[in-house]
Amino acid sequence: MAADSFLMPPCRKIRICKAKREPNLNHSDSSSGVEPQDADYSYVPQLCDELENLILARFPRSEYWKLYLLNKHFLQILKSGELFKIRRQIGFKESSIFMSASGGNSWWAFDRLFKCCRKLPELPSRDVSFIGGDRESLCAGSHLIVAGWETTDGYVVWRFELETSKWIKGPFMIDPRCLFASATCGTFGFVAGGIGMGLIGAKVLNSAEKYNPETKSWENLPCMHKPRKFCSGCFMDNKFYVIGGKDENNNELTCGEAYNQDKNTWELIQDMLKDDDNQVATQQSPPLLAVVNNELYSLKTSSNELRVYIKNSNTWKKLGAAPVRADLHQGWGVAFKSLGNELLVIGFSSSISSGNDNGKGMTIYTCKPEPESKELQWRCIEGYKDRLNFFLLNCCVMVA
Repeated sequence: MAADSFLMPPCRKIRICKAKREPNLNHSDSSSGVEPQDADYSYVPQLCDELENLILARFPRSEYWKLYLLNKHFLQILKSGELFKIRRQIGFKESSIFMSASGGNSWWAFDRLFKCCRKLPELPSRDVSFIGGDRESLCAGSHLIVAGWETTDGYVVWRFELETSKWIKGPFMIDPRCLFASATCGTFGFVAGGIGMGLIGAKVLNSAEKYNPETKSWENLPCMHKPRKFCSGCFMDNKFYVIGGKDENNNELTCGEAYNQDKNTWELIQDMLKDDDNQVATQQSPPLLAVVNNELYSLKTSSNELRVYIKNSNTWKKLGAAPVRADLHQGWGVAFKSLGNELLVIGFSSSISSGNDNGKGMTIYTCKPEPESKELQWRCIEGYKDRLNFFLLNCCVMVA
């Protein structure tokens, strides 16, 4: 079903069959009237570069690895990033899901329908702390960003570029951090909060940064009102939201903050995560949040309950139980993401009991949420029910 990597064996000369003009009277294999011959495409008229690029830009991104085999010209176009620029200009985008399991450097890429799966080249870091430790991930444009701790260099950033199909170290964040909130808007990636891992020692941060894949650089944003760690991020109403988490005294935060790019300011939103019973949900993982059709959804790790945020009243509406057991590991090992106009959730199937959480039974579900519904209709992705046999460490969605 899947190719093991983006790289394929060297291309071979293709043989084609050319029919002879003499009639075939014997109908035998030896006189079938065909003989193999090297293909000759010299008579095919060439397309202008602009039209050629427009056609290639509409080629499914999950099949781009095949273009590497055609010729050096197509290979150079891919590496230049020109096709991704054209895709953005014409509004042609596709979603891809990137996953990584704990205890290794392997990453897998899936198309939106989970019909195509590819293993990325292995992340080059050989540092034991990086491989076995916590890692954060986000997507910005055609870059997959992975941050983690290395013994020699401290907190580092690796990026995977779709154009070159290679991992490259850097650029590092201005304020190295872990357990931060992140989100993507257009081609830009945003991070905020977390635990600072700089030279001055570990501390809870209120700083924020924006990553630009075009310049491959980080830019400082204004600081939030409150320092926070174990927080989550999302984009809604064209604002970067940072929600929940814990402060420097390890107190749970129910407030959120929204960064307005036009005004370059943060707005503090009180009680954004407050429960109906006015009690803060005890959870060890950052809040599981996703935005679909500009509506914010939350998966509670204590009850596996799905909720939608009502903006006008700053309250949450219950939408029934999700089909996964987010409560087994207090939210860790569960992916809850937006996938176009659908919600995506990956985790231990709700049929798995508490005593059978050894990593088997991971399942992928999607649904098209309706805020007015009382309960959502989930669809299990065929071929993956109870088959993922690993603990999910990282998952992020790229739209490019």
